[in-house]
Amino acid sequence: MLMFAIKRLGLALLVTFTVSIISFSLVRMTGDVATAIAGEGATEADIEIVRQQYGLDRPLSVQYIEWSGKILHGDLGQSLFFQRPVSEILAEKLPVTLTLGLLALGFAVSLAIPLGVLAAVKPNSLIDRISLIIAVLGQAMPTFWFALVMMVVFGVILRWLPVSGSDTLAHFVMPAIALGYYATPAIMRLTRAGMLDVLSSDYIRTARAKGLDTHVILFKHALRNAVIPVVSLAAVQLGFMLGGSIIVESIFSIQGVGHLALISIERADFPVIQGIVLVLAVFYIFLTLLADILNGWLDPRIRIS
Repeated sequence: MLMFAIKRLGLALLVTFTVSIISFSLVRMTGDVATAIAGEGATEADIEIVRQQYGLDRPLSVQYIEWSGKILHGDLGQSLFFQRPVSEILAEKLPVTLTLGLLALGFAVSLAIPLGVLAAVKPNSLIDRISLIIAVLGQAMPTFWFALVMMVVFGVILRWLPVSGSDTLAHFVMPAIALGYYATPAIMRLTRAGMLDVLSSDYIRTARAKGLDTHVILFKHALRNAVIPVVSLAAVQLGFMLGGSIIVESIFSIQGVGHLALISIERADFPVIQGIVLVLAVFYIFLTLLADILNGWLDPRIRIS
């Protein structure tokens, strides 16, 4: 297990290095950074001063080495708009987005896995058809439309939940449901397919022949093997939620990383954009690594593959 974890960690570090190069290059590929920093109406002399001030007149390789060296010490640069270190800004915004993402994933998993198990245990039944309807609606409805409908119904008409902000846990209920419902169909279908495959296997038939309790067979033997691909999918979906929360955060006025990314794009705050891309990518890589290690613990066969 230790060697398996070390190999996966090495691969994750290699991917992180590749992502850092891509993150650094993307900002440079959008145009002349010095011109964007100098702003409209800047003269060539002004642009050249900015280029020298920020070290943009040096070769890209030198800029990348200096930039990556600062990152290893936790320095993501200085925001052009907020005039504050990017690391400080992200430290304020990340907990909000992480809370939203984890609550959204919790909602998706708590709804999708039980429905997927029930649909597999009773295929072509009423619960199976209900699960199919929920999956189709989750894929068909745009997230922003679902969020607006909930806001009108539960926030404006019924006044059960607050419609904006992130001060209390109640503020996260509707955003988490809106963000998590989109991930529900994929997790539900994968759970159902995995359970159907496992329930038809020989060792499950043997367990039934021995007279084991149905709940023991389902949750101790079948679900443990069926949930292995779900773990990887859940990690991927959480990464998507963290990176794709910009719409939900904007609708509900949540001051997280998604909202920060929108502001930074509008104001061409390149250091912040670069920092957000890198940090979210590292989170995504870490979640994938964690899922791989967890899968290796659940299924020893994965460690020797």
